[in-house]
Amino acid sequence: MGIDPAGSALRWYAAVAERVLTAIVEPGLDQDDRRRPTSAQPPDHAAEVRAIPAFECAEQAFAWGDMELQNIVTLVERYADDADERRAARVSALVRLLFPYVRRSGRVAEMEALGRAALRVARRLHDEAAEAYALGDLAGLHFLTGRQNEALALNDEALTIWRRLEYVSWMRRCLNNRGLLLEGLSRYEESCLALRQSLEYSRQLSDPHGEAVTHSHLGNLYEHTDPRAAIEQHRRSLAIGVEIGAVIVQHSAHCNIGYAHLALGEPAAALPHVEESLRILGRHGDWHGESQTRLGLVRSLRLLGRTERAGHECAELLRRADARADRYTGGLARHQHGLLLRERGRPGEAYDQWRAALDALDGTDETAVAAELRELLGEPRKG
Repeated sequence: MGIDPAGSALRWYAAVAERVLTAIVEPGLDQDDRRRPTSAQPPDHAAEVRAIPAFECAEQAFAWGDMELQNIVTLVERYADDADERRAARVSALVRLLFPYVRRSGRVAEMEALGRAALRVARRLHDEAAEAYALGDLAGLHFLTGRQNEALALNDEALTIWRRLEYVSWMRRCLNNRGLLLEGLSRYEESCLALRQSLEYSRQLSDPHGEAVTHSHLGNLYEHTDPRAAIEQHRRSLAIGVEIGAVIVQHSAHCNIGYAHLALGEPAAALPHVEESLRILGRHGDWHGESQTRLGLVRSLRLLGRTERAGHECAELLRRADARADRYTGGLARHQHGLLLRERGRPGEAYDQWRAALDALDGTDETAVAAELRELLGEPRKG
């Protein structure tokens, strides 16, 4: 049998992708579940991983991913539909292991290309677990780009598979995501039910990380009716995050406490929390959390009348969103930029920013900001 250069490249990339995963995802069920082999994973994968040295830190792993991502996308797109099922199986393993890096980097276009390829491959190989991973990963893409109804449908497809396979930890994770998505769609009773079910599974699994994430989502839910109760949930999440050393949990908790204070009309109380959130995140890499925190920082500074710094922070958020082709975050940032321009007495430029923001949010489920933008632009409400 001759040498297969494509197969060798896929095998090596899949092995390094697992090293990236273990460098950027903290030890625990999230990492263990993602590393667990699916039915189609090649049997030599574990030996290949052992032959690859571990990354020294998360920053080094992110840097490798940034350097190699386009090569990986090209390779995956070329061989996802290859007639050789061994290559297809390596594509499936590669995407499953690499996806947490791509998601946390906020690389929207690459998430879509890799996620759709992984779903096609999993279905062709009749690998149910790989299919559920791909469905969940695509749901995450839709969530990040503001398409929450589509995300919910994909997440529920994944949940159905995990229930059939009786993977309790993934059932818990999908229920957590379901609660988050339903909250974003204003389906609050259903959201609470899903989150309570997820919390019960976390306790059954003795999974403090999962429990902390659920308290975070419950806090987001409570913010609609009782921001003080929301802060209590976020503080519970923060305490667990500190206890287990979970950086992303701590970062998210401070960000969410800041947003709850904004909901209470307390920007002075919000500001130190969003600043602390960014400090904790540092270079760990989590674009969704970073973008939300930077947006909260801009809002807090604007409401405090610190428009010069708010303008600088808003420009930085826009630069980072545009670099990732993240139109959704860009739309939210342009909404804030327009408000800043209006406060500086530049209504014409503000109008242009609001128009661009509304265009960027078209097709998303971001109804509240879109409604405010239409009012600012003097357009009638939809629906």
